[in-house]
Amino acid sequence: MNRQKSFESEHPKLYIVATPIGNLSEMTPRAIEILNEVDVIACEDTRHSAKMLKHFNIKTKLISHQKFNESESVKGILMLLHQGHHVALISDAGYPLISDPGHELVNAVIQHGYNVIPVSGSSALLNALVASGLVTQPFYFHGFLPNQAKELVGVLTRIRHYQATLILYESPHRIAKTLKHCLEYLGDRKAVLVRELTKMHEEFLRGTLSELLEEATNLKGEMVLIIDKDEGTKLPDMDLSDVYAKIEEFISNGYSAKDAISEVAKISGYRKKQVYELYHSKRC
Repeated sequence: MNRQKSFESEHPKLYIVATPIGNLSEMTPRAIEILNEVDVIACEDTRHSAKMLKHFNIKTKLISHQKFNESESVKGILMLLHQGHHVALISDAGYPLISDPGHELVNAVIQHGYNVIPVSGSSALLNALVASGLVTQPFYFHGFLPNQAKELVGVLTRIRHYQATLILYESPHRIAKTLKHCLEYLGDRKAVLVRELTKMHEEFLRGTLSELLEEATNLKGEMVLIIDKDEGTKLPDMDLSDVYAKIEEFISNGYSAKDAISEVAKISGYRKKQVYELYHSKRC
């Protein structure tokens, strides 16, 4: 068991510091204080973070900690802690570790006996959730969906019956595709698409997944998609020809015929045996 008393030790500490997601005025006084006091700040992009630190007149040394150098960076940060230095971890925006690097570092620091201390601040998923108008608890946060179609479909078929509000992150160039997949595998639920949080062009689009899909072209800015929990939403009807086409689509995305039949049975409403017989009758 590991028992941490955060402020009863003089040992070096790792601070997990949230930074603004758009509006710099949301930087907390404590975050500024900690970033001034630590010896080193580890960040994703030193050029991006340098601009923010300059705004707050913070002159602390910056080092890079991103997914491409994470393993080596962890070793370097542990060495800094061993040498008696305090370190802060920040991301480009929002809370580190929330769809950003940091998990490997936090685990390693804990295992080496140092304290990990969170410093509160902005979080896009929470900002979006509390203003969405959907039920706020329980909620399930997944972050970004996988790029690969097989993995993406696997996630959506797994979470579609969760009795919780679903929260996803998405980028502008993928949002239409993601909404289309969500509509197909989750049904036409109530949903909210939030973009440009805390910025001048902050926008909440509230409606159904099909309505959001109609508006999804040419939207800019990083996005949060919030989807209402499953309440027996009827999935799109599929006739037998659709079922066969969907099996072929799964197979083209890397599924075996057996796994494709199983997945299509889940989303079509047909029994697995029916889907199996349909597929093999078409193959003959």
